[in-house]
Amino acid sequence: MSDDFNMSMRKFLKQVGVTSQQAIEEAMRNAADTSGKTFEAKMVLTIDGVDLEHVVTGKIEGP
Repeated sequence: MSDDFNMSMRKFLKQVGVTSQQAIEEAMRNAADTSGKTFEAKMVLTIDGVDLEHVVTGKIEGP
């Protein structure tokens, strides 16, 4: 893969990570009591034009 591809992919993934963390933190702050609770999380990545749908699931512990 080309350097340009690798750089653009890393830039996108960094943006996804940073903005997702901010969104999760804000949602937890705005939610009712989340302390000690576990939340199911799902991230869906799609790329138009290459028929990609990638699903990642996991758990997030409430603060």
